[in-house]
Amino acid sequence: MNTWGGIWTLFLPSYPSVLVYMLQSTEYQPGPYLKWYWRTNDFTAVMRRRTLVRTKSARLLLWAARAGMLLQIVIGLSLITLWFTEHTPGAWQFGASLLLSYPVIWAHVIVLPLWLGRIFIISPREKGLIKIARAIFAKHPGTKIAVAGSYGKTSMKELLGTVLAAGKDVAITPANKNVAVSHARFAQKLTGKEDVLVIEYGEGKPGDVRQFAEITQPTLGIITGLAPAHLDQYPTFEAAALDIFSLADYLQDKNVYANGESEAIGPYLKPTHTTYTAAGVGDWEVGHVKLGYDGIKFVMKRGKERLNIQSGLLGRHQIGPLAAVAAIADHLGLTKAQIEAGCKQTTSFEHRMQPRAIGGAWIIDDTYNGNIDGIKAGVALMKELPAKRKIYVTPGLVDQGEETIAVHFKMGQLIADAAPDKVVLMENSVTPHIQAGLKEGHYHGEVEVQSDPLDFYTGLEHFVAAGDLWLLQNDWPDNYQ
Repeated sequence: MNTWGGIWTLFLPSYPSVLVYMLQSTEYQPGPYLKWYWRTNDFTAVMRRRTLVRTKSARLLLWAARAGMLLQIVIGLSLITLWFTEHTPGAWQFGASLLLSYPVIWAHVIVLPLWLGRIFIISPREKGLIKIARAIFAKHPGTKIAVAGSYGKTSMKELLGTVLAAGKDVAITPANKNVAVSHARFAQKLTGKEDVLVIEYGEGKPGDVRQFAEITQPTLGIITGLAPAHLDQYPTFEAAALDIFSLADYLQDKNVYANGESEAIGPYLKPTHTTYTAAGVGDWEVGHVKLGYDGIKFVMKRGKERLNIQSGLLGRHQIGPLAAVAAIADHLGLTKAQIEAGCKQTTSFEHRMQPRAIGGAWIIDDTYNGNIDGIKAGVALMKELPAKRKIYVTPGLVDQGEETIAVHFKMGQLIADAAPDKVVLMENSVTPHIQAGLKEGHYHGEVEVQSDPLDFYTGLEHFVAAGDLWLLQNDWPDNYQ
């Protein structure tokens, strides 16, 4: 711990629950959990945004932690009692040390079975699954579409799944399951009769995307954009970008679609890549755009061909991805009617520019967003939509690495340019940088800094008035300072 001020919080009855919550929040990974543990000063402040989900694994770990701590306390008290009754040499010192050290000891002992289990059971099992999956993907006759990027991957995957399903048998990787073992489990559920597979690639460390490509063997790739993200695992932004573009390398720069509206993507584009923007994709041109709270409409033209695209997605930034999906659907042989029907089925995804009407007001939930390009899209949407009062809410962005100060300063400037009536910031380490950007952008509206995010979000409906537009962007997990 950084200071001794919160040492008393180690001995509270809630302490074991906090430890299990920290493990659960870091997906039971010993490294991130221990880093969080040793930078925590006050364990009563850990569960600020969420609480422990009492799954079977969580309950088992909680029982083990409590039982182990209780046993150590009993042994310590027994030794102290022995010293008082029998005057056994050293019993007092050893008993007292057990009483004082049990919180720290069990904070580490609790991860030991997880660590051993990963080495001797989980890792060998996963390697076997991945080997089998590689063979399954190699034999599968369908078109395999890989989706990679710093952001927008899950949304693009879901769009492809929805639109292509209007004319093809499509299977997509579930939720945000986007690592090798998730791909392996996905492969085991395939029948071999699917026309199209859509596979989302995560990026956690250098080499990940290339590994995923070698396992899943895609025939078409989509790169949704580049922005600072996961920079706690990549040494530089360029290293992350090169990892993501290793998908294009695998495809020998053929059948690669890339988001041309991502500013950072430019240096990595090749002439053979097809870019998509709000103006069009390939030889398809976009026009007649209409935006509103109910979604977007636009027309795609290629010579005499015409596609009338209608979607429940919000924001001008969605036009490019939708156009790319429509163009890919055309390339794969879907008819005009199928493409239009598929696009009409698309709607906002959970926590990704998801609108909700309440009491004559609109709340747009974009809390899954975690990059500066998403901020640009969000404030542009806020600027474009009509409302009596506009309120922007954010805690800032995590995993920005060496770009943290610059990104949040830019974020403040972008918010200032959108000129909402009020900005609500969740207090944390990046708040001053956003405030500095707001000041530089000459923002003159109200700025409120909230110290209790859970209380704020829980009571949000009480603050909303008819005619309001509230935009909620980003999340700030408890394991970030």
